[in-house]
Amino acid sequence: QVQLVESGGGLVQTGDSLRVSCTASGRTFSNLVMAWFRQAPGKEREFEASITGTGGSTHYPDSVNGRFTISKDNPKNTVYLQMNSLKPEDTAVYYCAAKFSFSTTSQNLYPYWGQGTQVTVSS
Repeated sequence: QVQLVESGGGLVQTGDSLRVSCTASGRTFSNLVMAWFRQAPGKEREFEASITGTGGSTHYPDSVNGRFTISKDNPKNTVYLQMNSLKPEDTAVYYCAAKFSFSTTSQNLYPYWGQGTQVTVSS
């Protein structure tokens, strides 16, 4: 079983940067594909980034446009999402997700989820 706990959300202003974190339980973190999704009010949850177990490969949707960076610290069992040049439309609950084996953008294939952390960007 894998448990995920996100942290680092908060209220920021347009143009600011913010880093959210997700710490996983267990000894198999280096085998986990990790991903970040977000869900804005009234919208479906969307894929934002993923990273392979070793951290050697990352994937982002085109909409990120270089503003977000996912990274993984295996000794600390932690994955990060660095978000730069934040916009009001980035306001959402950000969720960390994990799975074994291959990386994917499909949220339905991630069995492990955190509780989410709220990010609010004011204009």
